[in-house]
Amino acid sequence: MGYVTPEQITQAKELDLLTYLQRFDLHELVHVSGSTYCTREHDSLKISNGKWNWFSRGIGGKTALDYLIKVQGFSFTQAVEALVGQNFSPVPRAAQAKPKEREPRKLLLPQASRCATHMVSYLHGRGIDYDVIDYCIQTGRLYESQPYHNCVFVGRDLKGQPRYAALRGTVGDFKGEATGSDKHYSFSIAENTRAPGVHLFESAIDLLSYATLLKMNGRDWRQDALLSLAGVFKRKREGVVPLALSQYLQDHPGTNTLYLHLDNDEVGRDAAAGIMEGLGDKYTVQDRPPPYGKDVNELLQRKLGLTHRKEEWSR
Repeated sequence: MGYVTPEQITQAKELDLLTYLQRFDLHELVHVSGSTYCTREHDSLKISNGKWNWFSRGIGGKTALDYLIKVQGFSFTQAVEALVGQNFSPVPRAAQAKPKEREPRKLLLPQASRCATHMVSYLHGRGIDYDVIDYCIQTGRLYESQPYHNCVFVGRDLKGQPRYAALRGTVGDFKGEATGSDKHYSFSIAENTRAPGVHLFESAIDLLSYATLLKMNGRDWRQDALLSLAGVFKRKREGVVPLALSQYLQDHPGTNTLYLHLDNDEVGRDAAAGIMEGLGDKYTVQDRPPPYGKDVNELLQRKLGLTHRKEEWSR
């Protein structure tokens, strides 16, 4: 456990959320109107007049410190360290209106728990196969954080360096991303670097659910390239290619087919349409939403007879 000084705590409390996002996570910031903003991950989290409020969860605050603790799941010490680290330098208010080229973001991964009991129980309760879970743990793609026992899904670049981490609560409906996450490098399983196709999902849990379905059908799920898009746009944007997919195609030029396993709701259908519009002239794009159920995980749960737990594991 790290140690922070009173001076560091005072400095961390001085940074408001809007300035923090402008400086460190501009992609996450979405302008709503006037002086009001929201985050791309949570459109009900509004930022205005120096305060922020996550209306769907009934929580809020003033500072970036509050945000890291209440929304991102950091401990107090981790949040302070994230805000006053060596790379921290607040943006002068006079310069905020001028876009600046940002330095590469530094990923701050949550501290790992010594055991993964909560995480394994949660994922298996949603139908994920133990072998799939164990593979992800052993390869460093997945671990349980402390003290909040969140699932941490790690995405890496071609050099094997962690560049992204999605957080999913094992209790309640908490979802977030580790500070400094780069959506170009989302959670994936792609052992076969020469796989001609890539299967796309909205979330890491849907990806693991699909791997489980492949295993149930006797297939080697490690030979299929599986990529989570770390969420999709909440409204249709024609021809827009998600960052994670764009990076994957750049890193794997031999890819020729895209399989879209996005959700059976308006958001998922609009996102699929946008990808087909943006890449349909360059790749074979096959739209393969779940034949029933909202998403791939719900499809898996129905096949396993776990639909009675839908409310408990609701996303």
